Amino acid sequence: MITFILPGYSTKNRQWADEVAKNLKLDGQIRPIYWDHWGNPEKHFRLKEKARLIAGLAVKNWVNIIAKSVGTLVAAYVVKEIPEQINKVILCGIPTTSNERLGVFQNAYKNINPKNVICYQNEGDPFATPTEVEKFMKKVNPKIKVISTPRRDHHYPNYDEFQNFLTS
Repeated sequence: MITFILPGYSTKNRQWADEVAKNLKLDGQIRPIYWDHWGNPEKHFRLKEKARLIAGLAVKNWVNIIAKSVGTLVAAYVVKEIPEQINKVILCGIPTTSNERLGVFQNAYKNINPKNVICYQNEGDPFATPTEVEKFMKKVNPKIKVISTPRRDHHYPNYDEFQNFLTS
């Protein structure tokens, strides 16, 4: 089993990825992913390319994904690449509920058991409200659970919840 942690776009998300990795107690590898543009601003962030590289790292292992913000879109592309290897997916802070993103999510999650996907959205997330994300995810798959959390920011330190979901 490999657990990939796919952070948000900005460099401050590296700390979130490291904290998630530090707080998980799982069998197998825990792999926080660091985006290239954090160390080299001239590097372009190419979602599909990142997803292919991450899917390639999975080899033939079962995969868990914990994703935040733009990492949720990268996660959808990873799921689309290796659906038969996906164990569980945790989505945090989906930043936009556009029609373009909806198509990507619908395509990615159509063959994934909805009990193996969960979404956390903070009440005060500046990018999307829990209500917007719930409507969006109902169009993806109405059986995927969306949990509204009481924070007023775009930070998701839900380590115990992540642990419980991944080990249940």
